[in-house]
Amino acid sequence: MADWDDLKVFLAVARGESLSRAGRVLKLDAATVGRRVTRLEEALGARLFTRSPQGYQLSDEGARLVAHAEAVEAELARAAEALAGPSEGITGQIRIGAPDGCANYLLPQVVARIAAVNPGLEVQIVALPRVFNLTRREADMVISVSKPEQGRVIATKITDYRLSLAASRDYLHEAPGLTDLADLKAHRVIGYIPDMIFDRELDYLADLGVDQAPLASNSVSVQLNLIRQGAGVGVVHDFALPAAPGVERVLTRQFGLTRAFHLVRHADDRHVPRIERFSTALIEGLRAEVARLEAQSQA
Repeated sequence: MADWDDLKVFLAVARGESLSRAGRVLKLDAATVGRRVTRLEEALGARLFTRSPQGYQLSDEGARLVAHAEAVEAELARAAEALAGPSEGITGQIRIGAPDGCANYLLPQVVARIAAVNPGLEVQIVALPRVFNLTRREADMVISVSKPEQGRVIATKITDYRLSLAASRDYLHEAPGLTDLADLKAHRVIGYIPDMIFDRELDYLADLGVDQAPLASNSVSVQLNLIRQGAGVGVVHDFALPAAPGVERVLTRQFGLTRAFHLVRHADDRHVPRIERFSTALIEGLRAEVARLEAQSQA
């Protein structure tokens, strides 16, 4: 029979795919983590991982054990909150994964407001232009552009948001005329690196009829800074424009996109009060902040 301490070590290795990464999370040395994994395997009579130079990968038996171990983890979290009794605020640590546009231009002010009224709350914002793996617990929740179509997750639509073509006023003063989408052929277009687009909803160039951007980055913030420097024309989030003085929308009648943010959580967290309360506050805050900033950008 496995105890929770060994299952906790098992989950850390499954998520980190190495003894050293699991050790850093658990504050144990790698050798101790390895011994604990071996002890669990002997107790269960099953090989939970396949070892290779690339790290620890779950075996078929290990993959089946993950769901049960995560259910125990979630149940213990709920029990701890119940024993702590009612709380007036949200406490503990929560990690949010988000695409860098949302992480840079929305989450700081929204999270700051939530934290101001919940002094016992710790929030970590992981801003990476990629898809997060909730199964490996890379984050407690993820803000995604596409709604996930598989996996043991709960997805809640947060809000729609708008994107527009934009350029700096200095660039527009010096560049060729821009009165129609066909005029983009005479302009430098700024966009994503094609083979680093991690979500099909971010393939804006297809909507513009442009094959490739001469100036490109996998980061929305870098793209916006290129636009601010007068490097060319690009697609920007309307909610980011108030943070970019000197940049203005162009061809607003000919071009505009609507996308949506979704909050994605692990299914096992649906009854964890701390996660539920934070999720509600986050969704309400993001909806209000997108509306406020988009109104400013269109004023």
